[in-house]
Amino acid sequence: MAGPCLLQAAMASLDKFLMALGTAPPTILVLYEGVVAELRFDGGTRPITKQPLSAEQIVSLLREIAPAEMQAAVLQGGPARFPYAGNGIPVDCSIQRDAEGRVVAQIHPAEIVASAPTASPASAPTVFPAAAPAVANAAEPPLSLNAALVLPTPRQPAVAVAENGLSSVLEALLRTLAAQKGSDLHLRVGEPPIIRRDGELVRVSGAAPLGADQLEQMLLASMPAMNREEFRDRNDTDFAIDIEGLARFRGNVLRDRCGAAAVFRLIPSTIITAEQLGLSAEEKALCSLSKGLVLVTGPTGSGKSTTLCGMIDLVNRTRTDHIITIEDPIEFVHASKKCNMTQRQVGVHTSSFKSALRAALREDPDVILVGELRDLETVAIAIETAETGHLVFGTLHTTTAPSTVDRLIDQFPSDRQAQVRTMLSESLKGVISQTLVKKKGGGRAAAREVLLANTAVSNLIREGKTFQIPTVMQTSKKLGMVTMTDALIRLVEQDLVDPNDAWIKAVDKAGFQLALQSRGIVLDRVAA
Repeated sequence: MAGPCLLQAAMASLDKFLMALGTAPPTILVLYEGVVAELRFDGGTRPITKQPLSAEQIVSLLREIAPAEMQAAVLQGGPARFPYAGNGIPVDCSIQRDAEGRVVAQIHPAEIVASAPTASPASAPTVFPAAAPAVANAAEPPLSLNAALVLPTPRQPAVAVAENGLSSVLEALLRTLAAQKGSDLHLRVGEPPIIRRDGELVRVSGAAPLGADQLEQMLLASMPAMNREEFRDRNDTDFAIDIEGLARFRGNVLRDRCGAAAVFRLIPSTIITAEQLGLSAEEKALCSLSKGLVLVTGPTGSGKSTTLCGMIDLVNRTRTDHIITIEDPIEFVHASKKCNMTQRQVGVHTSSFKSALRAALREDPDVILVGELRDLETVAIAIETAETGHLVFGTLHTTTAPSTVDRLIDQFPSDRQAQVRTMLSESLKGVISQTLVKKKGGGRAAAREVLLANTAVSNLIREGKTFQIPTVMQTSKKLGMVTMTDALIRLVEQDLVDPNDAWIKAVDKAGFQLALQSRGIVLDRVAA
């Protein structure tokens, strides 16, 4: 325990700090074991001691001001909560241990918690600002916040909102996502913010687990009014966030067993061109078609939107047409170049993909991008639109180009599938199926399977022999067709990716392993 002189000096300082609490509400005094004492407020922090506090010091400070009935609980490091009036300033004090057993005390001005439900010591707040670093991953340094980040506590009813209508805390987290070169930000109750970087999820060090009320308030304050209503009605909603000069973010907010949750995908503010993506001449040629259906497929997070962005930008730069995009929400924002750009968001500018696609036929389009072919009616309209003299781009969540054809056909009732096969054999022009593989030294590389609908492929689709399409792709490499195995082998030969990482992404693992062995490359793992 600290000596009496030290405690008296500390208490005298504490009363001065309590006076500071009343000058800029809502401010919180945080005493965290192993960390300097801090005043925390929306937009920043201010350290008020030079040396980190020990558990004994924090307990001693709270015991000196705690009522008699709370002394035993405080001595154990909490949980306990009680009022106090230091220098005539009423405050609410709480003390407890965090998930790692560290003692944490928070002192709020009484008016901050006046409207909050009265909590018993057993239900004291479970979320505190974390300052001690998280355990580092042995393979790479932990992520950390790129700026001072102050997470509000569950007791704090108000959420600071910046001029752009975004919660200041959420904006700080999104800026951290961009600074760390991450692709996604995950927010969950009871977890610190989590960033996906190079395909892997990493917890942000320097941030505390998020409280249920705290996270819900943060998200509700940041979404448009329409999405707040949708979230209350349906428990999930999609929207986009723009941070000027930084990036655009696609957000999905949902509710799970713990409360509100969200995932934000970073969308670069600058358009990534087809040349920067490394699209082949055959892939670029799909952008010069006057009509037909071109699909970009792959699992979630495989870069479909980025590839489509590069292809639409190529059309925008090289043609003089009208491009209509139908998205949920709008991701990449395209300025009109040679083309005239019309971008519509489902739920904002139109009620659904199918209604927007049907209406697009009366809007003099040349090129139409459908963000997602979600249902049978949307697929049917897209195929008909491609047949009637328009170039239609769309996406599906399929892993290979041949399986994409089957997925489209299987959506229809059996009595319509023969007709759909005929329509698809004439309208489908190409399928790009891609996946992302971890690169050596950081980042990810795209492996793209390319199916071009030549006469042989069209005949197989019409005759219901799609299982033979991979064979045609193997024998048509000179025409620009690429199987996923060949795409992955190319990345390995270019020394961009590790063979073991490529093997994980391979669909035909046995074929991929044989291809590596023929090149004298042996995998560390044995394929099952």
